Amino acid sequence: MLQFFLDSSQFIISGALVGLLVGMTGVGGGSLMTPLLTIIFGIAPTTAVGTDLAFAAITKGFGTAAHRLHGNVRWNIVKLLCIGSLTTAILSILVLKYVGPVSKDWNHVISLSIGVSVLLTAASLLFRAKILQWVQSNPKRLPKGGALKIATILVGAVIGVLVTVSSIGAGAIGATLILLLYPHLKAAEVAGTDIAYAVPLTALAGLGHWWLGNVHFDLLFGLLLGSVPAIWLGAKLSSVLSERATRATLAGTLFLVGLKLISS
Repeated sequence: MLQFFLDSSQFIISGALVGLLVGMTGVGGGSLMTPLLTIIFGIAPTTAVGTDLAFAAITKGFGTAAHRLHGNVRWNIVKLLCIGSLTTAILSILVLKYVGPVSKDWNHVISLSIGVSVLLTAASLLFRAKILQWVQSNPKRLPKGGALKIATILVGAVIGVLVTVSSIGAGAIGATLILLLYPHLKAAEVAGTDIAYAVPLTALAGLGHWWLGNVHFDLLFGLLLGSVPAIWLGAKLSSVLSERATRATLAGTLFLVGLKLISS
């Protein structure tokens, strides 16, 4: 057991650092973890994505339980998002299976998709306030009734592809799009709903990658050992530190990471 801790120390520390940011800001898990594994530790993109999806399913499961206890989950929205995201997640896994063994070119495509997803996450963090301001100023332009349901399913479908291929998108991107469609929701309801639909999505996508042989369980265990207590600590620190400054720092880091992935 001691040898495992020594061999996995860098992953435990990495999990703790990412968990701390997730606890403080509520986002950044996949968008930081997957690039960290690929850029710094040289983990194959497919293995990084598969392991991070399994990691996300477990950590978000605990988050959903907490939000459910406080009544912060809008299950009608979760249902619509899952209709879209689970469908495209299954299709994406089948496409990955059809492609077969990962070639160098395919690895580059996955790295590129990770980079694009990271940049989208950073943009959603930086411009969320302006997006909300526009939404509140133009309420008549928002879809309603059946159109709103279709739009929610389509949002889920897009995120399902992003998450399955890159493991990124269910956090900040998902929360921003939910806010766009449902601006009347409280912040806690957005967070609870975003986490709740991400659990079946990341679990299904993670199982799919396990089927493809892309989940590294020793790596997964090391990341969990570091992140679980760090998330709790980050949540405590969030009440002391400036959320705006923390989010801006996270967004800046993500922009640099995304550019590095796209240019490599």
